[in-house]
Amino acid sequence: MTKHDYDLFVIGAGSGGVRAARIAAQHGAKVAVAEEYRVGGTCVIRGCVPKKLFVYASQYAEAFEDAVGFGWTTEKVSFDWATLVANKDKEIDRLNKAYIRNLESAGAELIMARAALEDRHTVALSDGRKVTARYILIATGATPFVPSHLPGRELAITSNEAFHLEQLPRRICIVGGGYIAVEFAGIFNNLGVETVLIYRGEKILRGFDEDLRDHLTAEMHKKGIEFRTRCDVAKVESSGGGVRVTCTDDAVFGASHIMYATGRIPKVMGLGLDKAGVELTPHYAVKVDEYSRSSVDNIYAVGDVTNRLNLTPVAIREGHAFADTVFGGRNIAVDHSKVPTAVFSQPEIGTVGMTEAQAREFSPKIDIYKTSFRPMRHTLSGRDERMLMKLVVDGTSDKVLGCHIVGPDAGEMAQLLAIAVRMGATKADFDATMALHPTAAEELVTMRQKWTG
Repeated sequence: MTKHDYDLFVIGAGSGGVRAARIAAQHGAKVAVAEEYRVGGTCVIRGCVPKKLFVYASQYAEAFEDAVGFGWTTEKVSFDWATLVANKDKEIDRLNKAYIRNLESAGAELIMARAALEDRHTVALSDGRKVTARYILIATGATPFVPSHLPGRELAITSNEAFHLEQLPRRICIVGGGYIAVEFAGIFNNLGVETVLIYRGEKILRGFDEDLRDHLTAEMHKKGIEFRTRCDVAKVESSGGGVRVTCTDDAVFGASHIMYATGRIPKVMGLGLDKAGVELTPHYAVKVDEYSRSSVDNIYAVGDVTNRLNLTPVAIREGHAFADTVFGGRNIAVDHSKVPTAVFSQPEIGTVGMTEAQAREFSPKIDIYKTSFRPMRHTLSGRDERMLMKLVVDGTSDKVLGCHIVGPDAGEMAQLLAIAVRMGATKADFDATMALHPTAAEELVTMRQKWTG
């Protein structure tokens, strides 16, 4: 057998790559990981984690307002953007160091350099070295997308830059209708920034249940976010220290910044995948089978670079399954169905399983149970915000196919609901479960009337 420098070489030290490296090393493999930026990947460094910290920060604005209804006095409350950014950076530094420690304690070697393939076994590093590996794992994730044809695209920021703005914007235009656009719209709006969300589609959050999309839009609009749907940006120009945005519907307005959140694309440029013969999908993702193996049998890929289901826990599961399959002697294929997800919008979304539209394609008979109500906390706060809960049930088998929630702690509920949905719980199982009172979640086991609207 040909001798290689490493049993496994991982390109990219994000969530999926780090997990794969650690588990492979624990299986006895000699592992190296190359990373050109920081260890932890998009989620930890400039994605989910700092985003959630910003969400928490922005929620205090409403918390202080709501506290008055409960007897609190909240004069002289103020917010400092620089303090938030500095404290966020400290936490990211801590996590970066923790990821490095975890890699090293598992026995994997970390190489802080850019890596690219020379052939199916050879990796060229930006420090001038070339190394070989029996197996190579591509785990480079994805990168924000700004249309190349947009006049003035160089004036736009993405979520990457939004985490490091020197000053809180006075007015911001966010382009997009997915997770990132919706979440940052809530963050900036709650921090007092005039916020406009531009989306070329009819409704935000394409692919989510229609009732969730409508309910969240209405709640965000009540909070003061301006929506411009069925519209796109025609051009961006510099104007008085900010930007001047012209839309395809001829609307023109100024803003401190324009932020693009129109999706992310697999980060494959410059990796030398063509030299190794790795096949890409039409959307430039690494094409893989159910075991994350590419068209080249010793090269694998996990996470967002494969564009299967772009969520951090999915990348972690894929990385773990890869290591167990290749180095642990267990053939494990990741099941990408019934995966819970949350949108940390304001109010929050938590969802698992099929949407109503998907369920109606799956089964000829579908029963819908849903309710909308004011959360108990707002009976005294006086806030005009309503919660939505919805169950999608197979009318033949009685199995719960989907659970969808908009409101406080929706993500926490969705994580637990995912266990029930994966186990095949029926509506009768939900009905037989005792309610926990007083909670919002009790509505999930007390809905009895089928929705006929």
